[in-house]
Amino acid sequence: MGSSYGDWAARSRVPLGFALGVAYLIFSQPTRRLFGAGAAVALLGLGVRTWAAGYLDKNRNLTVSGPYAYTRHPLYLGSLLMGLGFAVAGGSLALGIAFVALFVLVYWPVMRREEGHLRCQFGATYDRYADVVPLLLPTRFARRHTFSCGEKFSWKRYKKNREYEAAAGYLAGIIFLALKMALR
Repeated sequence: MGSSYGDWAARSRVPLGFALGVAYLIFSQPTRRLFGAGAAVALLGLGVRTWAAGYLDKNRNLTVSGPYAYTRHPLYLGSLLMGLGFAVAGGSLALGIAFVALFVLVYWPVMRREEGHLRCQFGATYDRYADVVPLLLPTRFARRHTFSCGEKFSWKRYKKNREYEAAAGYLAGIIFLALKMALR
């Protein structure tokens, strides 16, 4: 996929996400069993996003500590888990397929585009990092990397990265599904 597609995907990800969110509000059919399982997966995704946001210092340093020692894109991994969790909780296979399509067609090229930006900004340091750490799905949970700078989680960085918005979105989604189940 060319850079123009990556640029389009970067510009379109939020509006397309909102459109999928509206479809979700209309077509979700939560059940108690699916709600519990999906909410747990989505909460795991929120936890990954929280963990990542507490390490990320955007456009200043190459973040390689915390979850960035296991995946180059833990925020997107967290979003993937949240989306899959809500798809399960919503009880609609069609919505699940739509979310996976959105992730593959929009977020995958955005990750690749960001890779190019990081390569330009951090050069060979980023190349060494990318050679060791997988793009999205962690494969080495027990291994610490020699390039890790030892940064610690920071609530200040979490707030600066406005990750509380994802937490509010999670809470709103859970409340919505619970109300939808209760009103049936």
